[in-house]
Amino acid sequence: MSELTKVTLLQRWQQLRRPSFERQEVIVGNAFVAEALIANKKEGLRLAVRARWVALAISAFLILMLNPSWYEALYYEVGILAFALIGWAQLNSGTVGRSGREMVLIFCDIALLTIIFVLPNPLREQPHPAAFQYHFVEFGYFYIFVAAGTLGYSWRTLSLFGFWTVVLWGLALVLSMLFGGSNPELTERMNDVFVDYPLIAAVLNPNDFNVTRRIQELVVFLIVVGILMINGRRNNELFYRQVAILQERTNLARHFSPTIVEQLAHQNEPLAEVRSQDVAIMFVDIVGFTKMAENLDPKAMVALLRDFHGRLEEEIFDHHGTLDKFLGDGLMASFGNPTPSGRDASNAIACGKAIVSSFDSWNEERTKDGLENILVSVGIHYGSAVLGDIGSERRLEYAVLGDTVNVASRLEALTRTLGTHLIVSDALVQASGKTGAEQDLLQMGNQQLKGRGEPIEIWGLSLQTSNQA
Repeated sequence: MSELTKVTLLQRWQQLRRPSFERQEVIVGNAFVAEALIANKKEGLRLAVRARWVALAISAFLILMLNPSWYEALYYEVGILAFALIGWAQLNSGTVGRSGREMVLIFCDIALLTIIFVLPNPLREQPHPAAFQYHFVEFGYFYIFVAAGTLGYSWRTLSLFGFWTVVLWGLALVLSMLFGGSNPELTERMNDVFVDYPLIAAVLNPNDFNVTRRIQELVVFLIVVGILMINGRRNNELFYRQVAILQERTNLARHFSPTIVEQLAHQNEPLAEVRSQDVAIMFVDIVGFTKMAENLDPKAMVALLRDFHGRLEEEIFDHHGTLDKFLGDGLMASFGNPTPSGRDASNAIACGKAIVSSFDSWNEERTKDGLENILVSVGIHYGSAVLGDIGSERRLEYAVLGDTVNVASRLEALTRTLGTHLIVSDALVQASGKTGAEQDLLQMGNQQLKGRGEPIEIWGLSLQTSNQA
């Protein structure tokens, strides 16, 4: 998050609504994305292998039903078992991106499929010409494998299915034509039977490889593979888009409560436009942190601040607030940003009291462990503030500005003078719709704040009240 400001997150949120293939280059290499890619790859391979096994089981049943001899069918059943084992190997060797092992296994799939369908069945009692193998129309099984491949492989890998299928199937055809056996007598008999139907005789000729049809098979197969590749690339872009959106929502959740993140997810209007609206501003700080840090080594100090910020963040989000920024040993939060509601003031008061109560409980634990207590100070004010981008063209930051922010900061500093953990302005109490007494707040009169001409009426918690919370 140190490299991304909130405005960057908000702008990226809007940009993610527009598809861009270049986005892959932006988010690849990110650990968050890498984890999602690995999970997607594993899930895709599991689906692909399950689909393969289901298809093989159906094919094994059909082969037994369609072959007159179970002995001849045994040859194909062994091949089906080999395909199942290759699928198991693919499931256990799948990685994100292309890997040599996966490429070899894909090649084995296509090579084995070609061998089974092109070479005559050695268990068949009655041999037939090599060309007759192509009359069984078994090329359709290649579509099963390429369809299953879409579940587990990228659109780029699908191109290998098309390439190797064309190369191996075409090479097998050439070798069969050059070295395969033939039986001219069968062709003569076929011509005699269909002497008046030369077209039928040509189609049924057991010695004819029907090269035109073989080329047509490969061309149609390549067209289908191309369509699947286009759809795969489209799905790939959608996947990256969803991962990027999830990543941005995770980043936004570091600043906004889950409720506000959900609002941002369904909001079309940009949040970085400068606008003015009523918000509750809260400042929180550790009293005496500078002196405390003198006795802490760097690791202990960082651990303390992480615990401190973690407790604050939890209470702010639980009360529908927005974490604007960490300020070393303190932070600034707002309520009603980016979207105002009728409970912003009351949520801010409740959050301030919850923070004091939370740190009282934490101090009890620290006392038992022999650690120094953490004294927290909270100041909250309600009023109009300017929300929007500040900075230069090279660096922008989404910020909340105005007198309301300054007053809240002064109220937090005033807690040290008045001996209380929490001070809120009368404007905040009035906006909450309840009296200060109804909210267990103590009226502390008018106080003059540094840099302001007029005093401001405030409410707070006494130390005794906070310790009882």
